[in-house]
Order: sequence, then structure tokens, then C-alpha cells
Amino acid sequence: MKVLFIVTGRGLGGDAAVALNLIKSLEKKGVACEIALDETAPGVLFKKNDYSWHKISIPQAGGHSATKLSAAKGALKLISATNKARKLIKSQNYDFVVGVLGGGAIVGSLGAKAARKKAFSLISTPLDSKVCPKFNECFILPELNMFRWDVLPKNMDKSFYPLPQNAGYGDAEEGLSKLREFPNFDENKKTIVFSSGSSIFKGMVDAICKVSDSTDEYNLVLVGIPLEDDGLDDIEGRNIIYAGYIDWINHLFKFADLAVLTDDGVSLQESLCCETPIVALTYVKWGRYQNMAGVFKGAIVESPVDDVCESIEYAFDNYDSISKSTSKYGKLCLEASDVLAEKMIKKVNGGKL
Repeated sequence: MKVLFIVTGRGLGGDAAVALNLIKSLEKKGVACEIALDETAPGVLFKKNDYSWHKISIPQAGGHSATKLSAAKGALKLISATNKARKLIKSQNYDFVVGVLGGGAIVGSLGAKAARKKAFSLISTPLDSKVCPKFNECFILPELNMFRWDVLPKNMDKSFYPLPQNAGYGDAEEGLSKLREFPNFDENKKTIVFSSGSSIFKGMVDAICKVSDSTDEYNLVLVGIPLEDDGLDDIEGRNIIYAGYIDWINHLFKFADLAVLTDDGVSLQESLCCETPIVALTYVKWGRYQNMAGVFKGAIVESPVDDVCESIEYAFDNYDSISKSTSKYGKLCLEASDVLAEKMIKKVNGGKL
């Protein structure tokens, strides 16, 4: 069995990671996987993992931030993009196609339909959720509000984000060892990780500064690289551990008592897999509100930046019950990629979602 992944973006961010993680699960089950990216995409993540790719056209409309104008411009490019995808799909005789998020999901749907091949779409934006279900089965990822519906259309199903096979692996002792390298780390204090992903958004800096000014009872660890050159000016002079961009985040999650993250999917799932309770800050990334607390019920304390101190206090006051929910969802997130791969194979072989 052979599948083509049509992936939006530049082949180096979250869209590529979602595709790569699902590819790994399908390969474990004997499925040969190939990748198609936009001809301008550098494909760094796939290159790093020794994957080559086909070059086609994958227009983007802006994802969650799409406007009517950007959507219209993307639509004008779809005819050529669909034709390129159709030719590739027919020439390689794939058994099915997986379109990954945004433009990749839409081009995958249209190209597979034109080539008369089975297709699945991973969807999470307003545009792909409107287009793709008209052509093939779709898997809704947590950031789409439809994920919280109790009843879905027949050609739709839910999936947590596919994560790396080692997503839950973390060594608390390794995390402790790394933190000991910082002179202001205190082993007698609880540790809270603050992260908005690889990039540090202003709201996250505001939040950690509020906590630092309010209390000295925690180790406050800030992870990531600021979006602006002066993004870290506010933490100077405060008792905050700035760890920068790190490759030991899972070790840190395992050691930490609490994580303060942004209200979006993948980082939250990684923390859940390490069984770290979460306070999720809303409206920090581009003003978006995802309601992840409504997806991972009981495992996440939702909070605006201004209320972060009270929300942290609430999380620690209710730590046992939150931890129990964290463990439950962590197990589901760890299994998500393999479960999704199994569902696709079953459907291609004639089963139902």
C-alpha cells in the first residue's frame, strides 16, 4: 500500500511535524509514504529525517488568520495546483492521499478527487473545514471548534494531534540536572515552565513577570526565542530562569510541577503526555482563542494573562484532580498517531470510520 502526503507550509513547522508523525505510524504498519510540498518549500524537517519530496503547487490562504482577500487569492491558484496534484497522483498510482491542514488539505482533496483516488484530510482551519468534507473523509484536529461537537457528519471523525513516537519520554532527573546549571534555580521550590512554543509571545512574558512580581515561591522557567529583539527586556532584574530554545523540553515537563502554555494544541499535548498539569493562557498567539480547556476537560485551567497568578494558585489547590485528568488525556495523546493510522488503513480496506 502506498500513500501520498500533500503538506501545506514550508516543510519545517507544525504542519510538517503532524505529517511526519503520522507517516512514522503508517510506516510501522507497512505503508509506503511519499510527500509533496509546494515548490518553494525548503522542507527542512523532512530533509533532516532523510525524506525527499515531490514539488507541486500548494497555495495558502492564511490558515486561522485567513481573510476574504487571502482566500480569494488562494482560490485563483487552485486550478493549477489541483492539476499538478492530479498528475502526480495518477502517475505514481497511490492507494490513497492524505492532505495535511489548510492548503495541503484542500489540494489533496481536489487532486485526489480529480484522479479518482481515496483521500483523507486533516483539518483545523475555517477554510479547509468548509471545503474538504465535500470531497472525502476528514479528521478534525483539536483547534477546530467542531472538535467539541457531540455529533459529527458521517464523513468526519476526531483525532488528537499525531505526536512523535517518543512524545511521552522524559527524564525528571535529566530535567533537574539541566536546571541546576542556572545559578538562580532552587531545588526547594516548585517549578513552573512558561512556554508559547519555539517563539516567545509578549503575553507569555507579561504572564511570567506578573508571577515573578507576585511571589518568590516558585522556580519560573521561560522557554523559547522572543519574536522581537527587545522581547526579553521585561524579565531583566526579575528572578526568572531564561532557558532559551531547548531540545530537552520533555525532560523539563517531566520535572516541572506545572506548565503555563498558550491555548493551542501540540505543546499542550506534549505536556499532557509528560503528565504535567497545565494553565493555558488565552488570546496570546495572534489574539486567537482555541478553548483547549473544552477539549481536555479537567486537565487544563484556562486563564487570561491578567489572572495568571490566581489560575496558578487554583491549579495547585486542585492538583490531584487535575493530575488525574492529565494522565488520562496524556495516554490518549500518546496513542493518537497510531490510532489515526489504523483508522485510515481500515477505511481504505473497506471498513468504516
